[in-house]
Amino acid sequence: MNLIHRHIFANVVLTCGAAVGMFAFVLMIGNSLKDLLPLILAGQLAPDMVVRLILLMVPFVLAYALPMGMLTGILLVLGRMSSDHEVTALRAAGVSVASLSAPILFLALVGVVVTALINFQFMPVTRLTQQRELAEAVRQNPLSFIVPKTFIRDFPDRVIYVGEKNGDVLKDIWIWELDRQKRVVNSGRAASGRIDFDGVNNKLILALNQLQAEVHDRKDPEDTAKIHSGGASDQATFDLPLDKITGERVVKMKLKWYTFPQLIAEWRRRLHQPDPKLTPAEQKQELMRVQITIHEKFATAFSVLSLALIAIPLGIKASRKETSANLGIGLALTLAYYFATIVVGWFDNSPALRPDLLMWLPNLTFQSLGMWMFYKVDRA
Repeated sequence: MNLIHRHIFANVVLTCGAAVGMFAFVLMIGNSLKDLLPLILAGQLAPDMVVRLILLMVPFVLAYALPMGMLTGILLVLGRMSSDHEVTALRAAGVSVASLSAPILFLALVGVVVTALINFQFMPVTRLTQQRELAEAVRQNPLSFIVPKTFIRDFPDRVIYVGEKNGDVLKDIWIWELDRQKRVVNSGRAASGRIDFDGVNNKLILALNQLQAEVHDRKDPEDTAKIHSGGASDQATFDLPLDKITGERVVKMKLKWYTFPQLIAEWRRRLHQPDPKLTPAEQKQELMRVQITIHEKFATAFSVLSLALIAIPLGIKASRKETSANLGIGLALTLAYYFATIVVGWFDNSPALRPDLLMWLPNLTFQSLGMWMFYKVDRA
């Protein structure tokens, strides 16, 4: 029996490892495109920093890749064993489904512990580090805010367009000054110019050559008939403060980025020292958000076991060699689980419904379904 268990355990570990790696890679690519690609294209991140920021995503994506990889790996291994009649031979020799599943369930429990550690320790630390280093990288490369052939809207009262950029030398520059309603009140075009950074005052200095200006009517700036020439200037200088832009990149701590001790401390603070500026109902909502975060992290860890309990009888019953079919089943089940979790999260503003406890509903549903399927397969 130990030989059989080692055989199953080794196969499941290898297949699950490959599946986790595949899902982690896909999730990492998706998050990189969303978070880093615009900054990479703008030249605001150096290649070594890009690699480091991507590596810091690993714990974050592993928290989601582990449950998906575990379910897919089990389906593939047991589906192959079933289609090769290995499961039939083992059961004919008196091996029960429970005994056959023992090494897989042990691996699933290990996965629960690993996922919990990732959720409560490694993911919060690396995710916060990644966001802080990303913000710092952008701040340390201020000239990268000027991106050629792009309408630059980062500055509060101006829009800038640059046709060409070579280092700090610019060509074909357009600049529009906006009022509080974001309407153009002044505009101008320059053939060339330079951009410099004033580190003491945290601002960019835009020096333009041969500026042709136009002035709009202050009362009705959108009336093109009232636009008149503002004259020409051989040289003109504009200050572009970066305080608001870099300030917007200050990392705000999210509850999901709290470690377990920090979450407990925050829960106690909101329970015993609620914000007096909030109403009692808002205080309950704030407390409930912390409870939801704690329960969600634990529930996500236990999803490894829940999906494994579904995968074992389903893999035995599937009896097919088609890898794509098993992958499709795994993906559909995992999406169903996470969709149910998202639906529960919609009730975070309704503490009376106890959304923190409802976070366990998908786990209970999948585990109950898995146990029922276990019973049916064992009786077959």
